[in-house]
Amino acid sequence: MSSQIRNIAIIAHVDHGKTTLVDQLLRQSGNFRENQQIAERAMDSMDLEREKGITIKAKNTSISYEGNTINIVDTPGHADFGGEVERVMKMVDGVLLLVDAYDGPQAQTRFVLRKALQEGLRPVVVINKIDRENSDPDSVHDKVLELFLELEASDEQFNAPFVYASAKNGFATLSLEDPRVDMKPLYKTILDHCPAPEAYPEEPFRMLVSNIDWDKYVGRVAVGKILSGKVEAGKWFYRIREDGSRERGKVTKIFEYAGTGTTRESEAGVAGNIVGISGWESVQIGETVALEETQEALPFVAIDPPTIQMQFAVNDGPLAGTEGKLVTSRQIRDRLEQEAKMNVSLQITDSAESTVFNVAARGAMQIAVLVETMRREGFELLVSRPSVITKKEGEGPTLEPYETAWIEVDEQDVGGVMKSLANRRGKIENMEPHAGGTTIEASIPTRGLIGFEFELVNMTSGRGVCSHLFKEYGEWAGALATRHTGTLVSTEQGMATGYSLMALEDRGRLFVKPGETVYSGQIVGENPRTDDMPVNPTKAKQLTNVRAAGSDKNVMLAPPIVFDLERAIEYIEPDEFVEATPESLRLRKKILDPNVRQRAKKREQALSD
Repeated sequence: MSSQIRNIAIIAHVDHGKTTLVDQLLRQSGNFRENQQIAERAMDSMDLEREKGITIKAKNTSISYEGNTINIVDTPGHADFGGEVERVMKMVDGVLLLVDAYDGPQAQTRFVLRKALQEGLRPVVVINKIDRENSDPDSVHDKVLELFLELEASDEQFNAPFVYASAKNGFATLSLEDPRVDMKPLYKTILDHCPAPEAYPEEPFRMLVSNIDWDKYVGRVAVGKILSGKVEAGKWFYRIREDGSRERGKVTKIFEYAGTGTTRESEAGVAGNIVGISGWESVQIGETVALEETQEALPFVAIDPPTIQMQFAVNDGPLAGTEGKLVTSRQIRDRLEQEAKMNVSLQITDSAESTVFNVAARGAMQIAVLVETMRREGFELLVSRPSVITKKEGEGPTLEPYETAWIEVDEQDVGGVMKSLANRRGKIENMEPHAGGTTIEASIPTRGLIGFEFELVNMTSGRGVCSHLFKEYGEWAGALATRHTGTLVSTEQGMATGYSLMALEDRGRLFVKPGETVYSGQIVGENPRTDDMPVNPTKAKQLTNVRAAGSDKNVMLAPPIVFDLERAIEYIEPDEFVEATPESLRLRKKILDPNVRQRAKKREQALSD
């Protein structure tokens, strides 16, 4: 049976077309009725994935083609979700490396390919979007081969087959001169060049848990590739934890993946297939499920450690509890622990304060997605600015994480971008001009990249693109300032008035509009100078017999700056929080009382002196 199974992962840089390609493979596999409706980006089931246009969670599906079963894992393309990519490498035997025919290999292309090659997986290269204007598939072909050499691919991996495709228009060809009809050449290449899973049907059952799914009837579902034997519903098996302890449990249901990521129940799962099994309430990624108590646990792929840390805290502001239902430290802690079990690249630890938790991850976007998900579930919480995780060995120097950044900009923007990188302690490694502008390669501290992408958007009017990849831990680069402005901080609680905000417009850009409720310590605007300015946004005009109350209705204010969650998190300074609720995002000082805040600032200055 395993000879008729292919387990593959689709890997690529963000926005190179992975999910669209899966859509086409599903549509043309013959697994659906001709009139059956299949949603665009069918594998992106999370609301946030559809809104952002990216894949966040790795997902399984399966198609049948000419009597063969092709199990497909759609993986994220953003570096912050690299843990999702790493953990599925143990489930598959081959990869489809998708590369844009215009952009060529990017930062995440390098990252995911390196992980696949290290696992010994055989790639099939798909050069996508060959119908895109100004695409250059021949040049991209050569760049991919150069990347194989750079990443020390084996001879077998280097001789990977190339397929040229347009996932959007539903065709694939083995050469650029072939007729562009359908996806059959890609199906055939997968079956011919991706190996069948190495499985041992005669040995006792073993499976490594590489992902966790959820079923509303049976709860947690352990997903993985069956290495040996078979699993049957109703029989007893052992869950082998990370510490080697064992828990006996009965498999209640077996799921096989099919169609648009949905599952079908099965009586038994055979060696080589990717299945989901239920029966343990707290099963975790990286554990082994085995038939016999004496069997050894399977090794799990090492996950790169997180480099960014943020604090999650209970909302202690005056508006706490007015917009969300889940507000206590216990509720926040339980939710974070639940997330850590589902996401192996997240680490949750307690802080010195019982109401504050440290969350470590790959990047700010990964944590922002978690916060946004919690907001939609009804949570209220405070989130700090990201800080990097440093290392220090013995008496040696303090080390911090560095990244390699690739920035693509128009020629007229090169000078401004280079100046910004220098201010952030970045060092230019290479500059490569091309038809669309210039690609700048730089080595930069991870903390120097915090907020850089938003600055790049402003500097280049939205045309600049930044990709980055963890490089190494190096010596602390010294102090750097990523925000060169101060803030307007409210001294009063109440409703912001047009009369007061009109006066404040002369002092800086506003974050609130008339009618919004504000409180003391809330950041209501940006001060062009570097210091914080106390303001009263709630002041009302004193009425006289000459001026009537209605005369304020014609106050004309510029629209306030509206932050999304990612921008807000990267905008704030270390002494500030983002207050995230189901209805609002507010920026505020960690210490709301201005007198206490001033004393704390003086103490900090005295210690630094």
